[in-house]
Amino acid sequence: MEQSKPTFWWVNQGQTYNQEKSGGYLWAPQQNKQGRALPHHVLLLEPKVGDIVFCYSSLEVKSVGVVKKEAYEAAKPTAIASHDWQRDGYFLELTYYDLSPTIRKDEIPEEWRLKESGPFDINGNLKQGYFFELSKDFAGKIYSLFTERFAAEVKLKMEGYQPNHEGPVVKENPIKYFSNREVIDHIYTYIKSKGFYYRKEEVINLFLSLKTKPFVILSGISGTGKTKMAQWFAESVGATEENGQFSLIPIRPDWNDGSDLLGFIDIKGEFKEGPLTKVIRDANSHPDMPYFVLLDEMNLARVEYYFSDILSVMESRKWKDGKIVSSNLLTKETAGIELKLPDNLYIIGTVNMDETTHPFSKKVLDRANTIEFNRVKLDNLAFLKDLEEKEPVVVGQEVFASSFLHLKDVFKKNNELVEQVTNEIVKMNSALQLTNAHVGYRVRDEICFYMAYNDQGNLLKFEEALDHCILQKVLPRISGSDLRVDQLLRNLYQLFTNKQFEDEMDTIEIDANNAIYPQSAAKVAEMLRRLKEDGFTSFWVS
Repeated sequence: MEQSKPTFWWVNQGQTYNQEKSGGYLWAPQQNKQGRALPHHVLLLEPKVGDIVFCYSSLEVKSVGVVKKEAYEAAKPTAIASHDWQRDGYFLELTYYDLSPTIRKDEIPEEWRLKESGPFDINGNLKQGYFFELSKDFAGKIYSLFTERFAAEVKLKMEGYQPNHEGPVVKENPIKYFSNREVIDHIYTYIKSKGFYYRKEEVINLFLSLKTKPFVILSGISGTGKTKMAQWFAESVGATEENGQFSLIPIRPDWNDGSDLLGFIDIKGEFKEGPLTKVIRDANSHPDMPYFVLLDEMNLARVEYYFSDILSVMESRKWKDGKIVSSNLLTKETAGIELKLPDNLYIIGTVNMDETTHPFSKKVLDRANTIEFNRVKLDNLAFLKDLEEKEPVVVGQEVFASSFLHLKDVFKKNNELVEQVTNEIVKMNSALQLTNAHVGYRVRDEICFYMAYNDQGNLLKFEEALDHCILQKVLPRISGSDLRVDQLLRNLYQLFTNKQFEDEMDTIEIDANNAIYPQSAAKVAEMLRRLKEDGFTSFWVS
């Protein structure tokens, strides 16, 4: 007869998980090889009908079993006959219900594991035994934290069960729904409340860039707040290190392949997760929430070496059943899991350009929006007066989610806009071809996406938005020291201002009222002056 209140158990199944699940049972030998009974085997006789068993194997709780029949003595099942165990044992019948997705051990808060004496040791790791009792409080916490992963049949047995929550219970704030403009206004005021000053236009640009492509590079001289900008941006929408939605990964100079970020197979043949893999798994488990990763000092190592796998998979994204999916980033053969790049993961890299860092190839620049933070106004203290403290607001993934992957997606409802943007890019390409720096289809498409998102939200004027796109998608491609670069930059300057660049001017003030694209024109003027003074120029300021 089934109990009204279940007792909870934990089983470490290891290599026998698939066979035991397929057969709908748990089995343990009555004695070990030395002829002694083991307490964690004999304990299999304790569960009653209706009890719940958390089934653990390969570093994760894969399913939850409900006891169908109390344990009885039985010979070793033929499915696990190859294992070197005694023949006589205890047989417990279970109905298995898969967790979707599974619950990794490191997703369970360490403090919970440290307090739970059953299957966990004093370090919060799994003991070597087979079968253990769980406290009702621990089981209830697991259920409350991962409710959406449990099968409906298990939910019916646990619904209404109220554990005694102690310690760091993770509670998600209710998601609030806002327009793009409302979200941007909130992000802007939140960052300002922290004592950091950025123009609202810069916040809009970062928002549109992330929505266009989930990979953004923040460049500029050291100390201009690039890291803080990314951190406060994420925190303002409820993404913090505490809830796992924001992660800072410092890049090391010796990284030379993807294993440093994604993980590797050690000498034991076991896959060791990299720092990015854990975030990806968390993001896949919570598709309704945005996840942000900050790669700090991204170009201390060659980005093309350690980041190329991610860039390639990012380009593989496609529509499937109305959702964006990617190719596998990791496969079962290499990592024991199939891992795709989630649509709700946003990667921001901060870079400095000096003698300790590496330049970017066009392959990387084509796939990112490069936003420059070199503006420094130390005497601007007015914004610090009467600051109001702002609280984060939990914003769901739908605010940042991409609507466009291909040009045809945006062309359907924005054909005039696409044609207008394309005409401007064609004009620029005529100049850029001088040094083979002209842009291709990918850059054209992503500029169109950016402009369409801007138009939908009525955020910036057409020229202001396209000015940002030119500055962060086109100009970073230009570098060199010969006359062709000089002529290219002069042609662009004339295109951006309808004026010729004059060498004899000591300073160049771009008239925002007359220049079509004032920010891009100012950058081109700066690059021309560095070409004249240094004999070489590029987008990057060192």
